[in-house]
Amino acid sequence: MSEDCALIVCEDGYVLPGRAWGARGRTVGEAVFSTGMTGYQETLTDPSYRRQIVVQTAPHIGNTGINDEDSESRQVWVAGYVVRDPSPRASNWRTSGELEELLRDQGIVGIRDVDTRALTRHLREVGSLRAGIFSGDALPEGANQWPVPGYVTDVLVSLVTQVPPMVGTALVHEVSTDQSYTIEPTEMEPRATIVALDLGMKAGSPRCLAERGGRVHVLPASASLDDVLSYRPDGVFLSNGPGDPETATHEVDLARALLTRRIPVFGICLGHQILGRALGFGTYKLAYGHRGVNQPVKDLTSGRIDITAHNHGFAVDMPLDGACQAPADADFGRVEASHVSLNDGVVEGIRCLDVPALSVQFHPEAAAGPHDGGYLFDRFFALMETHRA
Repeated sequence: MSEDCALIVCEDGYVLPGRAWGARGRTVGEAVFSTGMTGYQETLTDPSYRRQIVVQTAPHIGNTGINDEDSESRQVWVAGYVVRDPSPRASNWRTSGELEELLRDQGIVGIRDVDTRALTRHLREVGSLRAGIFSGDALPEGANQWPVPGYVTDVLVSLVTQVPPMVGTALVHEVSTDQSYTIEPTEMEPRATIVALDLGMKAGSPRCLAERGGRVHVLPASASLDDVLSYRPDGVFLSNGPGDPETATHEVDLARALLTRRIPVFGICLGHQILGRALGFGTYKLAYGHRGVNQPVKDLTSGRIDITAHNHGFAVDMPLDGACQAPADADFGRVEASHVSLNDGVVEGIRCLDVPALSVQFHPEAAAGPHDGGYLFDRFFALMETHRA
């Protein structure tokens, strides 16, 4: 193995060699794979990937470099980055830099020349695992041999297992905004006043709301009910974000208070899971989650099939076969699954029939991804207008 060798090591002792890429050193996190063939800059800057090592299943990454328009937040959030064949140079009219430069500048430890197909198959078979990327001075003596000696693997696995598993981990307050701010409607008079709770929100979501006439007040995840009500919102948006939804007790209590007051709510990704828990349903960890921009979802309301963007490792545990009573509070009335994954039958959306609330597990803002889910923002506006009338 070469002097710039690197290793990715899973908690179960599965090891693959590669070459150092981006920053050198050590990083640990939950290893997950993303099936998107494009949108790597949006993936890297999605706060939902906090403390996760992302494996790109598409073999060629970095062709278009990075630019000044496509970042979805203020920084790169992934814990580490695994690719097979990074482009040696970027070529695109919007390019402002190389992908590896971004990783190096922000201290993101990566690894290249990895058999990402083998790693993805392993994660599909055993589920998401804690893993670590090691390069440079973080590699112990003997690590540049292949096969890697057992004593080296044992040392590295012991470092990997020091990171807590994703189940039971609260991460929202590590990624949420510190200060409130407002995004004005795009080239139109305001149609609605919306409070967006930033649980790790991508920039595309408030942009989609503003494009439809929303005056969007973005609040930190720690915002109280009084903070939300002070804006006299027509509706509240619960954003995407990282971590186990079972730990989001403050956010669930807030959502429940909004439902009690019949304030329209729209949640996506983590926001969908929070709405589910507010209604009284449980959540559970998926074996390896849904991540990428090519996930087929059926809208049970219309029968339409959408190709959608996903990034989640948890799901809401609720029935798919028709309406049922919300377990948390009889006053919330009936609720039903509105969308389902065609890959594995996971509930991908919730529609409340007696209170003004809806949610989806995927990312309708399409950053990156197909625009099939954009109609859901229109449904939210229709819900607010109906409730206001």
